[in-house]
Amino acid sequence: MTILSDGRPAAITMWDFSWLERRWAGAGFEDWNRALGELAERGYDMVRIDAYPHLVSADGERTWTLKPQWNQQSWGAQSVIEVRVLPELLDFIRAAHEHGVRVALSTWFRQDLDDMRMRVKTPADIARIWIDTLTRIDAAGLLDDIAYVDLCNEFPLPPWAPFLYGVAVGPGLPISHPSIGAWMTESIGLVREAFPGLEYTYSFSNTYEDHAEIDVSAFDLLEPHIWMAGASDYYRHVGYDFELFDPVGYDNVVLRGRQVYLAEQQRFDAALFDTIDLVADWSRATRKPVVTTECWSIIDYKDWPGLDWGWVKELNERAVVHAAATGRWTAIATSNFCAPQFVGMWRDVDYHRRLTDVIRNSTVDPDLLPRS
Repeated sequence: MTILSDGRPAAITMWDFSWLERRWAGAGFEDWNRALGELAERGYDMVRIDAYPHLVSADGERTWTLKPQWNQQSWGAQSVIEVRVLPELLDFIRAAHEHGVRVALSTWFRQDLDDMRMRVKTPADIARIWIDTLTRIDAAGLLDDIAYVDLCNEFPLPPWAPFLYGVAVGPGLPISHPSIGAWMTESIGLVREAFPGLEYTYSFSNTYEDHAEIDVSAFDLLEPHIWMAGASDYYRHVGYDFELFDPVGYDNVVLRGRQVYLAEQQRFDAALFDTIDLVADWSRATRKPVVTTECWSIIDYKDWPGLDWGWVKELNERAVVHAAATGRWTAIATSNFCAPQFVGMWRDVDYHRRLTDVIRNSTVDPDLLPRS
């Protein structure tokens, strides 16, 4: 089953590793039925989550202790937390099915105390852990609920693919590097051989000017993550440098985030829309559909003193309309903040319904439609 199985683009959101880690009272995911019901109420029909394949493959029923990825962001847990992936992953997929929501699988390779993610050494290793995970899903009769598989979030950035480098920090290799293309092609090929009925990709976070050099020949779809703050020098002017455990970055966003954007709104918007158009051209050149689950305005934001959601939501809306009009997106997110823990974004039901109506009622180019 393809994303366009009903001929209409999907309204998708990203619940990353929050779906499993943020289950304490008030964290947003303590009641999956409620969260998924509210997602459907807002017009979404697809969600991308972390399936923790390296932990499923090692021992899905074990309770794993995870280290915090950060304490400044509202994704996942801000401190050490214990999780079990099975049967929870299967239970979540079943709950999503009940609400008419299909599940896209990805992984951020969360770090546990034994650092199991570093046991991935080869493309065959990453294929093996995904095959193990999909085998468990298939055995539960849930494979038809899987929209697509993203073998690694924002590949090959060191925080999410540290096994490539032995460390989780540093610039990493460019997406266009031949070894990265070979890794992606081999690993997707192995998983597809085991499960030929699914669609596969690796998601990216980049500026995409070198898209012609990126080997996506094995992909069924492109999943680029696109933001105004990533497409421009916005963060440099704000003084934000992705501080993970220090509030200074968010303090600077409070002081200057909105003001910097409004002072040069036309230039910043142009950088975002030009990137959307660039990705649309990439899609036309490769004849592959686009799915974007992390987007469109600022990359990092949260409910925080002095932070206003208004300008963020307004830019997101313009970007959704722009992307939908290209005819190249088969699944579109409204932002990477569309989740219960981002209360200022989540509670505006009318806003979400307006944007998901735009997404679901948009058309795609004929070359992307399923062949009968």
